[in-house]
Amino acid sequence: MLPTQDQYSEIFLSGAPLMDTRAPIEFARGSFPGAINLPLMTDEERAAVGTCYKHSGQDAAIALGHKIVSGSIKSARIAAWAEFARQHPQGYLFCFRGGLRSQIVQRWLAEEAGIVYPRIAGGYKAMRHFLMGTTDRLSAQLGVHVLGGMTGTGKTELLQHLGQSVDLEACANHRGSGFGRRVSGQPAQIDFEHRIASRLLQVEAAGGGGFIVEDEGNFIGRCSIPASLYSRMQQAPILWLEDTFSNRESRILRDYVVEQRAAHDMAYGEEGASRFAAHLLDSLSRIQKRLGGERYERARQAMTAALAIQAATGDTEAHRAWIGLLLHEYYDPMYVHQKAQKQLRIVAEGDAESLIDFVTKS
Repeated sequence: MLPTQDQYSEIFLSGAPLMDTRAPIEFARGSFPGAINLPLMTDEERAAVGTCYKHSGQDAAIALGHKIVSGSIKSARIAAWAEFARQHPQGYLFCFRGGLRSQIVQRWLAEEAGIVYPRIAGGYKAMRHFLMGTTDRLSAQLGVHVLGGMTGTGKTELLQHLGQSVDLEACANHRGSGFGRRVSGQPAQIDFEHRIASRLLQVEAAGGGGFIVEDEGNFIGRCSIPASLYSRMQQAPILWLEDTFSNRESRILRDYVVEQRAAHDMAYGEEGASRFAAHLLDSLSRIQKRLGGERYERARQAMTAALAIQAATGDTEAHRAWIGLLLHEYYDPMYVHQKAQKQLRIVAEGDAESLIDFVTKS
């Protein structure tokens, strides 16, 4: 009998490589951290087998599947699975329910390639159910602190320094503001949820008893924070991070201008500069309504001038004009209001060093 694995916590905590044998369309809707899509059937092949199943039943559908995936097609797919298995001997394979598709892949690997490779019992459906239950359970069981602070105070840097943290923006691949989009795009909602759950498992395994998340709205870009976690965040005690205006301005310049330009250059080559300029101007337009016409126009002119100087000389210092304007006139008043509303929940405030000291002694 070929081996199966149903210890889902062990699978995710080990970071085991995963071979997802579902069709590409299923994989695109969401999978698991580290999973690679090596399907038994393409989308078109799966659709044809599904249609056959509806009209002629299971036996006819299975027969059609074996007919489609045969000969050189079958050999090529087995070769790809075998290569994955050889490169990742500690991995697992799965399909949607741990049923026919993954069983076929597992059997063909054993019979045709001589490789005995474990299959995850219950497949994608059972693993997703486990991870969603993990988020609900650990959001309720573990202690939670929320890290707040003005824009640019370095909350992400502090989270990365603190071991017991869940970086929601990293999970969403988005900085969480109107300027927060990354060149590489955001994961599917399901992938976002799975990343959070996997990180919570790691926090639990480390034995710290609690975790810290950044103060976020319900959505980070287009990714929605799981309801159980978001609800807990709304009642959690707050750590309020502070830094000088100069440091904040410099940090925003680095994160949103220097690093974003480099990311655009890497992704788009010669088009990087124009794509980056369009990204900044589009990001500003996303908050146009909240800025108001006059303030938006001043920020747009400052940004356009800074982009022209950067294009001509490479100097980024002119960007401080629009960054300072937005901080002084838009972001800071908004955060002052939010802090006042949450004042009773703030248990510590100060610079990074003082908050690290507070967390260490707590």
